[in-house]
Amino acid sequence: MALLDAKEYDPRPAERRKRLIIIGVIIVVVATATWWFTRYWPEEHVVNKFFEAIERKDFDAAYGIYYADPDWKQHPQKYSQYSLNQFVLDWGPSSEYGVITSHKIDCLKEPEKKDFSSPSGVIIAVTLNNRTDDTSMWVEKKTKTLTTSPFPLLCHPPK
Repeated sequence: MALLDAKEYDPRPAERRKRLIIIGVIIVVVATATWWFTRYWPEEHVVNKFFEAIERKDFDAAYGIYYADPDWKQHPQKYSQYSLNQFVLDWGPSSEYGVITSHKIDCLKEPEKKDFSSPSGVIIAVTLNNRTDDTSMWVEKKTKTLTTSPFPLLCHPPK
């Protein structure tokens, strides 16, 4: 085969390859962005359900969400360290928040990794009853149990 007998150049395979690479990059970018913005959605959902139950004054359901155990009434002795009565005192009408009628999740953050260990939970700052200060909640990633956070999370810098 001589040089002058070569096939004519067909640009279609190169253009198809270029299109596939661009589509692949777009898919990776969209998937990464979707993961980034929804990575704490399960924990956020638990906190929303918890405060919605408190707003309905359904403290039994809120207590079950708090411990991630909807059947907690079957074995209340398991939670004797923090009883339902104490829970109602902390989150009910006589709490420091008063009657909780509204909540808004301000921000979420995973604590910084120290010594190469991965944090076991997420801190979620919630504004209750349109107050100026946030309430920080801790949600365990694996069990979805709640507690008040040992680490305050400031979503808005102090003025």
